[in-house]
Amino acid sequence: MQEVKERAAWHCKARLLKYKEDITPYAKDGKEADFHKLFKPYEVIDMQDNCLLNAGIDEMWDLITGVVSGATHIFDNAAATIGVGDSATAAAAAQTDLQAATNKAYKGMEAAYPTSTTQKITLKSSFGSGDANYAWAEWVVKQATSAICLNRKVEALGTKSSGTWTLEVTITLS
Repeated sequence: MQEVKERAAWHCKARLLKYKEDITPYAKDGKEADFHKLFKPYEVIDMQDNCLLNAGIDEMWDLITGVVSGATHIFDNAAATIGVGDSATAAAAAQTDLQAATNKAYKGMEAAYPTSTTQKITLKSSFGSGDANYAWAEWVVKQATSAICLNRKVEALGTKSSGTWTLEVTITLS
């Protein structure tokens, strides 16, 4: 008889789409999907892996067990954010947020995000022409009210000076 071993895996993939156009007028009406249909990115960067943060792990268990609940803890359209910063400090599980001292920004979800299907969550935020114009070296998924971050990724993604950069993060548990 073969021994059964229990294993779980956290898989994170992210995609950064860079556009010359500004999404801000579309975002005001929740029509970001129209923006993405109308305009083509001039660059796409695919990423894998990230650092699951201890505080994020604890928050997931607290949500599952009911230790915490409600809008101040769930990662829904109103409270989930993606943050970007310019710190290249290596990711470590004990970190609790972006490591950038000043150049950091958080954006809420596009309309209809996050989604949850087949063991995965997909989160998507767009930073318009006036947002986060500096070198992007790190990103996190953060709950806006509790300020708890699930994960952190460090990778040089370029320097944004205008246009729209859209970051889509997919996390799968298996």
